[in-house]
Amino acid sequence: MSDIALTRPVPVTTEPPLARYLLIGLAAVFVALFLFAPLVTVFVEALRQGWVGVIDALRLPDAQAAIRMTLTIAAIAVPLNATFGIAAAWAITKFDFRGKAFLITLIDLPFSVSPVVAGLMLVLLFGANSTLGGWLIANDMPIVFAFPGILLATLFVTFPFVAREIIPVMIEQGRTEEEAALTLGASGWRTFFTVTLPNIRWALLYGVLLCNARAMGEFGAVAVVSGKIRGETATMPTMVEMFYNEYLSVAAFTLAAVLAMLALLTLLLKSLLEWRHAELLAATRRH
Repeated sequence: MSDIALTRPVPVTTEPPLARYLLIGLAAVFVALFLFAPLVTVFVEALRQGWVGVIDALRLPDAQAAIRMTLTIAAIAVPLNATFGIAAAWAITKFDFRGKAFLITLIDLPFSVSPVVAGLMLVLLFGANSTLGGWLIANDMPIVFAFPGILLATLFVTFPFVAREIIPVMIEQGRTEEEAALTLGASGWRTFFTVTLPNIRWALLYGVLLCNARAMGEFGAVAVVSGKIRGETATMPTMVEMFYNEYLSVAAFTLAAVLAMLALLTLLLKSLLEWRHAELLAATRRH
């Protein structure tokens, strides 16, 4: 009996079953009300006039221009932020220098600054009333109310995602493997591609997915910088607002549904990669 008592598994929690069921039920209700129900409402409203209404909404020139703008911005901003994030994480984790804590604070700055404030800062810096902005406009290189301004705003608000996913992983792994590779004669680039990059690939993937989702869904900073010019600087989130304010609800919810589908596709891709490479992911986490 004593042996049985010693080998009996000890429960992780001591709460009664009723408390567990209440907590699980509360979490399920919260997810249903605040996540699932709004998502279903978007698709229901988009299909209010059937598939014909959805197709007509997607055929609108303004909607097509907004989709192209959003996908183009994401296609440029995500690789740039991935590159910057890897470089920043490498500098912070592999080198000791003065100001490291300050650099980490700067990386976290977009998390604490309102996107609207970020857009306003770009307007003040590159707007027509500033010296630099006036010179750029005079030389036919406008930043505000143009594509470069939207890209800069998106880069600013999405910059921390990749770096913040990679930095903890690189800190945990330390420098031993890279130093061993360099000692054996590997070049810096070869060390990065054969040692560092494989070790951080999952963190990099998560950071890229989060960065992509935020880049496509950003509204505040883009709305301030873009000016929401139809067919030129309007993105999908800003176009949703414009359609809704004009009582074009089907078109607004159709674009919102497209954004939701892109987000769901991102989550599906993440889940498929985790499922296909579950053993490698578990080994990486244990390491």
